[in-house]
Amino acid sequence: MKEYQQCVRCVMDTTDPDIKFDDNGVCSHCKNAEKYVADLRDRKKKFNLMAYIEQMKKDGRGREYDCVVGISGGVDSCYVICKLKELGLRTLAVHVDNGWNTELSVYNIKKLMEITDTDLYTYVLNWQEFRDLQLAFLKSSTPDCEIPTDQFIMPALALAADFYQVKYAVLGVNSETESVMPRAWSHGHGDWKYIKGIHKRFGTIPLVTYPYFTRMTKMYFNEKIKWFDVLNYIDYNKQKAKQELMKKYGWRDYGGKHYESFYTRFYQTYILPEKFGFDKRKMHLSSLIVSGQITREEAICELELPLYDERSVERDIEYFCEKMEIGREEFDALMNAPLKTFDDYPSYENDFWGRLMKKIRRAV
Repeated sequence: MKEYQQCVRCVMDTTDPDIKFDDNGVCSHCKNAEKYVADLRDRKKKFNLMAYIEQMKKDGRGREYDCVVGISGGVDSCYVICKLKELGLRTLAVHVDNGWNTELSVYNIKKLMEITDTDLYTYVLNWQEFRDLQLAFLKSSTPDCEIPTDQFIMPALALAADFYQVKYAVLGVNSETESVMPRAWSHGHGDWKYIKGIHKRFGTIPLVTYPYFTRMTKMYFNEKIKWFDVLNYIDYNKQKAKQELMKKYGWRDYGGKHYESFYTRFYQTYILPEKFGFDKRKMHLSSLIVSGQITREEAICELELPLYDERSVERDIEYFCEKMEIGREEFDALMNAPLKTFDDYPSYENDFWGRLMKKIRRAV
């Protein structure tokens, strides 16, 4: 056990078991993120956004759409839709319904599609398959239980792009606001061997319709599709983006990052901190500190707010158990099961080829 310590630059602390501090009390996340953000900003200066947009339009001639873009209803993906519309691109928004949408997220997506006149394709997951995969991850006792949702985004976009013969898939990623990502808090998002292995061990229903990338299918689609993180090439400030969405498009805030999903809100505010001791607000806020969008003092004030409402948490647990088709005793057993990590299960990262690629990257 490490003696508790918090970074003097951001708000990351020793709840991340891998964190390191220099003699001045600045953490390894800050140092890595500062270099990463500096590289991103340098790349953005050299990137000709308008030329790239014109090429997207040129490549889209004769097709119904210039690009596909994922939308969850959150601030990042909604802002992307608005920016692409302003840039004159013909966009197909792709939403994956995994059964956990809040009423507010449904409202925000519908409102935005109407105002921006954007076509929406909704990929509805087979609920029993997806529930079984999520339950398998809960049984695995790793802190990676949001991976079943995170993993399917790119495959779903790739399938939509392939169907409509679109060359570009736009993601709502802004690396400056997501530069602090502790490995111990979640890892293996695109590792199908890891996901499949956990499901094989703990799942009960075959994954027949669930979209995924193997190593080979990922290589195949990376050759056909150009993935574009447009938010990395514009001046993106998350708080200003929220204000613009609310003022121009009637978008309504959820009160937290990725809270457009009940599962994500419940997992990040209750399961993750109660079982593992991880508060993801720390990494989200630290990313904003490093990018200069908030101060450390503002982040500390944010962290002083309770993660969840004591009055409603029992109701949330009851709803969660009912939807996952488990009893309260089984839920309590999952919460109290011995902790595991990504490295306790098979994965691409830790197989022969994964270890070989690590050695090659270190040598370069």
